[in-house]
Amino acid sequence: MQTIIYLIRHSEPFKIHMGTKITNESLLQENEKTPLSIKGEKMAEKLSKNPEFKNLSCVWSSNYVRAMSTAKYFAEVNNLKVNIDERLNERIQGVASYDKLPADFEEKQINDADYKIENGESQKEVQNRLYKSLIDIINQNKGKRIAIVSHATAITFLLKKWCDIQYPHKYFFKNLFFDGNWHYLETFKLIFDENNILISIDHIKID
Repeated sequence: MQTIIYLIRHSEPFKIHMGTKITNESLLQENEKTPLSIKGEKMAEKLSKNPEFKNLSCVWSSNYVRAMSTAKYFAEVNNLKVNIDERLNERIQGVASYDKLPADFEEKQINDADYKIENGESQKEVQNRLYKSLIDIINQNKGKRIAIVSHATAITFLLKKWCDIQYPHKYFFKNLFFDGNWHYLETFKLIFDENNILISIDHIKID
């Protein structure tokens, strides 16, 4: 009995529409509440109608608005509800603004599983929470087809549980399966056996 997981990055966010912003909210609050752009809504709706995503048994999402807004389309076409798990959320960087991040922050996080700053999360911490969520979802839906909408860095850290990822590009599982050139709605198809052992990973290229 095989279980199929579609790991999907959220669609294009609202930031391309952003003008002047006057707010006291933190970077984390801003990231959590950002919706999709107009184009992002259309992109998510189009992808959800691809035959690859027919007959899904359930749809899961992080609790970030842009992820839930993406997931709703996959749920709608399959007559499902969107399930939310905050363990699927994006990596918390732990800074008040992006300019506070060290220039080599991303490279250090991908190469050192324990590296983090201030109140942020390490690669290992993000990977552990996503993996626990994934296994819980699989155990509740053995032999089914499942869509999970999350975030690029969170997905990358989860994939490192099984894959060799060479920063900033090249993702290997047995063979090279992804060039690391992330786009919105990037999708990976993971197949697990009855013992929750990962059999294969495919990068789903869908226009």
